[in-house]
Amino acid sequence: MGRRLVPLTLDNLQDLPKRCRSCVFWELDPVSGEAALRAGTPALEKEAWISAVLLDWGSCGRVVYVDEVPVGFVLYAPPAYVPRAMAFPTSPVSPDAVQLMTAFIRQGYQGQGLGRVMVQTVAKDLLRRGFKAIEAFGDARWKDPACVLPADHLTAVGFKTVRPHPTYPRLRLELRTTLSWKEDVELALDRLLGAVQKEPALRPL
Repeated sequence: MGRRLVPLTLDNLQDLPKRCRSCVFWELDPVSGEAALRAGTPALEKEAWISAVLLDWGSCGRVVYVDEVPVGFVLYAPPAYVPRAMAFPTSPVSPDAVQLMTAFIRQGYQGQGLGRVMVQTVAKDLLRRGFKAIEAFGDARWKDPACVLPADHLTAVGFKTVRPHPTYPRLRLELRTTLSWKEDVELALDRLLGAVQKEPALRPL
C-alpha cells in the first residue's frame, strides 16, 4: 500500500470530499458564514481563505493519499486565521498552540494507522515552526458527524481539557507526545478521524 501526505494547496483542494470543499464553518465568523451561504459563494470563500493563509503563514493542512486515491485530510492554523474560534465560549486558543480545525479519514481506510501518520506529520511540521501544542474545541454532546470534533474522542487520543465547558471544552495535545504513540491511541485516533464530516452546517453557537 503506497501512501503519501501532501500539503494542502489550491491545486489539490478538489481532492477533499465535495462537502468539505465548500464548508467555511471555521474559515468565516458566524455572520459572514451565513452570508456566504445565502450568496452561494462558500466554495470561493474557502479558496480565498486557503490562498491567504498559504501566502501569509504557510501550510495549513495535509491531504492523505493511498495508492494515489485521496482518503483523508486534516486542517489546522493559528487561531488568528480561524474567525469561528472566537465564537466559542472557551476561546481563545493558547498563544503557543495551533488550532486543529477538523480532520477526516474515509470509511474503509480507518484502522490502518493513517490517523497516526497524519497527526505526527502535522506535529513535526508545527514543531519545526516553533509551536508547542495543538488545541481543539471539542463537542461534549456530539451525536452526529459535524465540523467540531467529538470531545471524548479527542481525550481518547491524548488531548487534555484545559478549559472545561458542558458543550464546547477546549482541549490541548502537547506535540512531542505525538511522536511516541501506542497502538491503542492510534486506533482511537482513526476512530476520531472517521467520526467527522457529514454534511457540514453553519450553526450559531
